[in-house]
Amino acid sequence: MHIKSLKIYCDIVERRSFSRAADDNGISQSNASQVVHQLEERLGAQLLDRSKRPFVLTPEGKRFFEGCRQIVREYDELENDVRTLRDASAGRLLVASIYSVGLAHMSLFMRQFSAKYPSAQVRLEYLHPDRVLEVVEQGDVDLGLVSYPEETRTLAAIPWRDEAIVLVCHPNHRFATERSVNFAELSGESLVAFEEGLRIRAEIDRLLMVHDVDATIAFEFDNIETMKRAIEINEGISLLPEPTVAKEIASGTLVKVPLEGEHHSRPLGIVHRRDRPLRDLARNFVELLQADSEFSDRCPVEQTLETASSNNGNNHWHQSAPAR
Repeated sequence: MHIKSLKIYCDIVERRSFSRAADDNGISQSNASQVVHQLEERLGAQLLDRSKRPFVLTPEGKRFFEGCRQIVREYDELENDVRTLRDASAGRLLVASIYSVGLAHMSLFMRQFSAKYPSAQVRLEYLHPDRVLEVVEQGDVDLGLVSYPEETRTLAAIPWRDEAIVLVCHPNHRFATERSVNFAELSGESLVAFEEGLRIRAEIDRLLMVHDVDATIAFEFDNIETMKRAIEINEGISLLPEPTVAKEIASGTLVKVPLEGEHHSRPLGIVHRRDRPLRDLARNFVELLQADSEFSDRCPVEQTLETASSNNGNNHWHQSAPAR
């Protein structure tokens, strides 16, 4: 029984999909299905109930998954430790991130990091905020990039940067020509909001309540990319972190308007397991990310021009695009 087969099985269970797990491992869907079939034959037990859509784990399948996940994790750590004995920067780093850290910015940052540490193997995956915390706590990834980071009994939090909250609207909206807008003017407006349950939604709701804003929620979404598309067709206004709309502001498809009064911002941070000291590669990633905060707030066009010449084309990193 090969470690690769155990990993494929774990990926199928975690991704709840044969096809996505197959893509992750560079094999066909039929090969992924064959791996599970061979494991079931070896164990003499059914692991997945395929009669249901999506499939569900049998009791045997659940127990096998729990054990396999631990085996695969320990093997990955062992392989990483051996690799880094020769070269501290040659290890593997797994990072999970919320969708709204800025896709273009992170792609450029990852190229910078890869250029500085060409032997490193880095995987960046975008997940729902709750899921980011979950995979960090489970030890499935080394680092998590989140908003409003909080330390817990199992998680340590490292500050990264603060992002100013600004009003964002369509170029034809009445606010678009204003130098600034006060909160009282937001009453009666249609808002494109984050869905309930997200921390940023709770913080913005609190902000509106403090300023006695009576607005109508026109749409609710779980990610900023979809929110921006709704604002671009003039379906409402929104309060969003400024760096997340830099590209649209530069292209003129959206307009940002400062809010009067005290400064409001969204903090971003990096979380990791308390009981797992950061390896050199993870520490280097954090330090470079923190040093990159000023770079991240600049114009995306400048970023592209500045990094294009330094990109040597030998990037040993993988970025999993957001599913939503």
